Amino acid sequence: MKHFFLSCWLLLFLVTVCAAQLHVTPRLIPFRQGSQWGYADQQRHLVLPLRYDEAGPFVDELAWVRKGTHYGYIDGAGNPVTSVQFTRAGNFHLNRATVELNGETFDIGPGGRRLVEPAPEEPETDYLEQGDLVRKNGKVGFRFSVGQATIPAEYDEIRDNYNGLLFVRQGQQWGVINSAGNLVQPVQFDNIQTIANNGDVLLLPIVAKGGRYGYLDEQGQILVEPQYREAAPFMAGVARVVTQAGQPGYINTNGVEFFE
Repeated sequence: MKHFFLSCWLLLFLVTVCAAQLHVTPRLIPFRQGSQWGYADQQRHLVLPLRYDEAGPFVDELAWVRKGTHYGYIDGAGNPVTSVQFTRAGNFHLNRATVELNGETFDIGPGGRRLVEPAPEEPETDYLEQGDLVRKNGKVGFRFSVGQATIPAEYDEIRDNYNGLLFVRQGQQWGVINSAGNLVQPVQFDNIQTIANNGDVLLLPIVAKGGRYGYLDEQGQILVEPQYREAAPFMAGVARVVTQAGQPGYINTNGVEFFE
């Protein structure tokens, strides 16, 4: 019984955290006009001028920017936090960002100072299943723990995520089934990415079709049709994409493009 309540608490915590992160509405979003970058508000009005060769998202009011081949960091008012000196710079996470300077890789803190202490280990998260797989004649189906919905054993693979969606594969193609057992996306995608490279569950799934990438929303509906050459996971309410012409830019969680 103790483990049951602990598992329920963990699931509720994970759902709450993921939902909170998803609904972050960033104050400023990297905005590209031609080859220059600045920052715009949610209405695409330019707030910080076009003065960079590339710009990253604000995470806790800190963002990396690039001029030429070097990177630095600015705060939410556009003031420099570090000089533009790094040959590589990452987004802040848990009050630290990884940079490269003179061939050496290390972490810096929010003030731009080099951190000596190692990064704390993040706890491994085990996302709970919402039912049981049913196997028959080499195929798999699904029986939900809550309600009467069942998925017939006609798929080659079934995965679930924290938002109650099931991702099903027939052959090499993927589709989406919701928690009511309804097919909300037909089996049509070449791939559905739900886990990031670091093991985190993506806030919004990335779908691939015909070599192009797009996004699903929380209900499994199409948020952005597969159209980009590249699509990165959402972070702090924005995601970096690359157009078919090879131009990078950012979109928000409504699928609005912040580039021209």
